Amino acid sequence: MNRIKSLLGINYPIIQAGMIWCSGWELASAVSNSGGLGLIGSGSMYPDILRSHIKKCQAATSLPFGVNIPLIYPAVEEHINIILEEGVKVVFTSAGNPATWTTKLKDAGVTVVHVVANTKFAKKAEDSGVDAVVAEGFEAGGHNGREETTTMCLIPMVCEAVSIPVIAAGGIGNGKAMLAAMALGAEGVQIGSAFAVAEESSANVNFKEAVLQAKEGDTKLSLKTLIPVRLLKNEFFNKVEKAEMKGADRQALEELLGRGRSRKGMFEGDLLEGELEIGQVSAMLNGIRPAARILNDIWNDFLTEKKRLADLEL
Repeated sequence: MNRIKSLLGINYPIIQAGMIWCSGWELASAVSNSGGLGLIGSGSMYPDILRSHIKKCQAATSLPFGVNIPLIYPAVEEHINIILEEGVKVVFTSAGNPATWTTKLKDAGVTVVHVVANTKFAKKAEDSGVDAVVAEGFEAGGHNGREETTTMCLIPMVCEAVSIPVIAAGGIGNGKAMLAAMALGAEGVQIGSAFAVAEESSANVNFKEAVLQAKEGDTKLSLKTLIPVRLLKNEFFNKVEKAEMKGADRQALEELLGRGRSRKGMFEGDLLEGELEIGQVSAMLNGIRPAARILNDIWNDFLTEKKRLADLEL
């Protein structure tokens, strides 16, 4: 029995990451309607906008969906209250201490999953009472771990460290990578970059096209003095890298980052001065497709590779 499918009430153990400026109700409902778990990315939403997206998602699907909440978000308490008021049953938390809100969510009957980048925080998440963890490797887009541990190394270590189900994330964009993650002990996968360029993604088409044109080495982990984030290289990235090489402190980097930088890049499509968050798997992506097709292709590829390995004479 697959514990992730049972826990989340989904047909396929595939979760769409709750990415800022990409993961609105349209993407989340499309993934959920296709048998995976769609997530609304609340990190780029004001509370009233989040409520609107939840209501629209509820109208668009009768199947399970969830909300991703970065716990460093200033209005996190308002977001939690809205989630409870609107009857959302699944919450993925990230970028903060899960112990702060897990008990309140679980007391309300919410399934809680927390994103981690190392075994230390995986154990803390389990101790806080979460139902599962997402172990996110260095390859992932967006906010990342300072340890730079790759998914291939991280998944088996986290699976050994905790007894709750583990979902693999980072560098997973097809069924082959999904099969590898499951072989390492994961019971599901969380996929961001491949869904960031889906038709239903709310990201700007300029950003989607830039992601599709990316090659190996076109992304790099940056801003480690603040919150590590993997970025597509552009003029803004070059400014950050130059500042970091000169020893810029936290305050200087915060001033350089300013406000609305990710909105400018991913939502408004400013490819020069915007913050373009995406994973290494971007070099493998080759088209803007419906979310349902993305999910189905990943699952069918997974099954094909699983059969191929079973048929090998080893």
